[in-house]
Amino acid sequence: MAQQLDTTGLRPDTLLVHGGTARSPFGETSEALFLTQGFVYDTMEAAEARFNGTDPGFIYSRFSNPTVAMFEQRMCLLEGAPAARATASGMAAVTAAMLGQVKSGDHVVAAKALFGSCRYIVEDLLPRFGVASTLVDGTDLAQWRAAVRPNTKSFFLESPTNPTLDVIDIAAVAAIAHEAGATLVVDNVFATPLLQSPLALGADCVVYSATKHIDGQGRCLGGVILASEAFITDKVHNLLRQTGPSISPFNAWVLLKGLETLPVRVERQGRSAEALADHIARLPGVKRVLYPFREDHPQVAIARKQMKGGGTLVAFEIEGGKAGAFRFANALQLVKISNNLGDAKSLITHPATTTHQRLTPEARAELGISDGMLRLSIGLEHPDDLADDLDRAARAL
Repeated sequence: MAQQLDTTGLRPDTLLVHGGTARSPFGETSEALFLTQGFVYDTMEAAEARFNGTDPGFIYSRFSNPTVAMFEQRMCLLEGAPAARATASGMAAVTAAMLGQVKSGDHVVAAKALFGSCRYIVEDLLPRFGVASTLVDGTDLAQWRAAVRPNTKSFFLESPTNPTLDVIDIAAVAAIAHEAGATLVVDNVFATPLLQSPLALGADCVVYSATKHIDGQGRCLGGVILASEAFITDKVHNLLRQTGPSISPFNAWVLLKGLETLPVRVERQGRSAEALADHIARLPGVKRVLYPFREDHPQVAIARKQMKGGGTLVAFEIEGGKAGAFRFANALQLVKISNNLGDAKSLITHPATTTHQRLTPEARAELGISDGMLRLSIGLEHPDDLADDLDRAARAL
């Protein structure tokens, strides 16, 4: 590999084009795609050195791969993290980050407002292995404090939350976790690393579904865990190595290409989302709108304190419950119905029957996920065209 670029002092936009690139002797412009499951050694002594760690080269793509390593390094530069491990999906990242820290007899505390699969990990999967869990209202700091037990090992939250866009005070929760001798893991997928930096706010670990904004074009799955060298080495690396939720080199290469345009996309999508949130609030049949940087958002002060922008998603509630929400969404032409988000195409979903359908009606009501709620992910279409599409849907009510 050729010598890497000195990235000291470079801004995020530049890092996302050049960061982590390691060129082969061929001097390729685009990052090389190493589609190989294994690697060869000149001698048996060289193989021994790789396996005992005295030679830091590659061994097997389940453990590490040159293309995957470039993606991990670029994410480290963007996040300000010393170390990272890429995974096959966002949920693989969440699962490994949590399972790697705990054993039978331990306890975790998590916010109730989580993506349905994340809540499954905390509420159903961990207890199967003897790890107790407590769910709290993430915006209530007193509940975090009250949930701590002597055996509490980790806190877990997402902010903004899916789908109600609650904003949790990450620095305050991190302080409570550390006082209790626990770690804080933050799912930062809605904010993206460009709009919020959980590690700088005190979090110990950040996880992403790279499937979302990082790819941003609906092409592939991926995830990434970012933390200190000690956290990755002691809690994550061996679990990933032995259990194998590894990302394919091809997907890592696709994500590298996505990172190059991430600032352009997120900036444009965020501007459109902020404008369209105000537009949606004026539509007939809309009961309420949730967007972190709107002045009527319950945690707008916290959002403006810890985020650089309101993000690319808007949640809103339609009159008429499920029937009204379905009628509105079915009338859209530009905006597509999909449970994905962070895409170049605008996407809408009905959380009560998709991402959060496994929760009981009572649990959804507690989180504020009504039958009339829709989650809208703003894409790269012209905002005026999206506004026209939303007007068309409102007329259908």
